[in-house]
Amino acid sequence: MGEPEGVPAGVTVAKRPGGGTVWIVGTAHVSRKSVEDARATVEAVRPDAVAIELCEPRWKGMRQKDAWRDTNLFRVIKEKKATFLLAQLLMQAFYRRLGKQLETEPGAEMAAAAEAAEACGARLELIDRRIDVTLKRVWRHLGAWQKWKLAFLLVGSLFGGEDEVSAEDVEALKESDQMAGMMEGMGKAFPEIKKRLIDERDVYLAEKLRRVEGERIVAVVGAGHVPGILAAMKEEHDLASLETLPEPGWWSKAWPWAIPVAVAALIAWGFWHGGMQRGIDSVVIWTAVNAALAGAGALLALAHPLTVLAAAVAAPFTSLNPTVAAGWVAGLVEAWVRPPKVGDFERLPEDMEGTWRFLRNPVVRILLVVVLTNLGSVLGTAVAIPWIAAHAGPGVEKTVEQP
Repeated sequence: MGEPEGVPAGVTVAKRPGGGTVWIVGTAHVSRKSVEDARATVEAVRPDAVAIELCEPRWKGMRQKDAWRDTNLFRVIKEKKATFLLAQLLMQAFYRRLGKQLETEPGAEMAAAAEAAEACGARLELIDRRIDVTLKRVWRHLGAWQKWKLAFLLVGSLFGGEDEVSAEDVEALKESDQMAGMMEGMGKAFPEIKKRLIDERDVYLAEKLRRVEGERIVAVVGAGHVPGILAAMKEEHDLASLETLPEPGWWSKAWPWAIPVAVAALIAWGFWHGGMQRGIDSVVIWTAVNAALAGAGALLALAHPLTVLAAAVAAPFTSLNPTVAAGWVAGLVEAWVRPPKVGDFERLPEDMEGTWRFLRNPVVRILLVVVLTNLGSVLGTAVAIPWIAAHAGPGVEKTVEQP
């Protein structure tokens, strides 16, 4: 069979080292033209298999629009998954708002490729790494400063404005030079994020493509992945190493326990060398700062007053116990006081299309309560420890005047 006719311009054709040909459609995830290109390429090539840049959970989410109804928020909070779920929702919300502006459903090019594959009898292959594995690998490889920077950018994005984006802007981003500039900028600001979110997935996608059975393969992936896939596909790679989560180092295990030990030592030092009043001052500083900033985080998340109170009361104690977090306590209280209804879950995809509707959704609010309360508690610890250290020294001896 010769070269197919009707393949859109811009589709990259590559020979696999083990045999066979891959037509790679580089797309933008909210581009109407990408939808047309994906469908047209499959119809023109009539491949043995169509590989799309999705993992099983994301594919299930696209096919089952009401999948959110099965979410157990109590379990999400207890299993420490609130941050990852909120990150996924934020990414989806961004794409839905962008898609609404461009009148294109996010991921429509993947759905179009899947439909075309079914129509021509081709196998559908999901070749992306699981989203939860990717996010956890990103988080575990970030340093403390980068985690803080990312957290503040995340919070800032929630309350930022919505810029208008045109279809021409989206199509321009697919051009290799502009896409390379974006990737380079991300690499400078967050090198570990680019490495785990982009570079590792380039390798993962390339290796999965190498393993797809068939002589004629159509791959539909984001345009930013195309150069990396082409480079990585030239040699074999170990997928297991890209799917495992790194074990925390000794410092990661030790520092959560070092904080309560340091705080207890500082307070004891204050009592011993500074006197009773200096010791009491240290306890008051620790309690007040942790309570105030954790409560402020819950308040910023528009939490119920009882939730704000719970965050403030819990923070001074949970900051001394690495096995519990103030955000978890606050999130569980918020879910108990204002439990989300089935309709809130069903409305979630629709609410993603507007920033303030998204923030007011009870499901999102609970996740925000967890994340922002934890941020407030961490900030409270960071502020309280040096403050206590400055006040824990010997007290100023008073001179007794002789009558």
